Amino acid sequence: MRGIRGAITVNADDAREIYEATQRLLASMTQQNRVELDDIASVLFSVTTDLRAAFPALSAREMGWVHVPMLHFCEIEVPGSMPRVIRVLMHVNTTLAQNEINHVYLDGARALRPDLTADSAR
Repeated sequence: MRGIRGAITVNADDAREIYEATQRLLASMTQQNRVELDDIASVLFSVTTDLRAAFPALSAREMGWVHVPMLHFCEIEVPGSMPRVIRVLMHVNTTLAQNEINHVYLDGARALRPDLTADSAR
């Protein structure tokens, strides 16, 4: 089992933006790591406290992830931290080695972990 990290930013606290960004992030995470739906053990979502319009897991359910256990959390409010961020920790069953996992940071969230983005991590 491995953990795959991901994060994405949204422009506003808007349900449609949260759903679309979450689906884009989850699709990228699964594609880049060759993850099939049955490989996913669980998904943890955290959102910054300025995002309240929607639960990210609902967009995953719309993608057909109806049997995947998912849970939400709020990020701690650290002064100066990046606003409007959705973070994901996906637990998957995989044969990939730890150093073969592609962690996915999209849009403004790329600045959170430039050392793990596909462009700079390898």
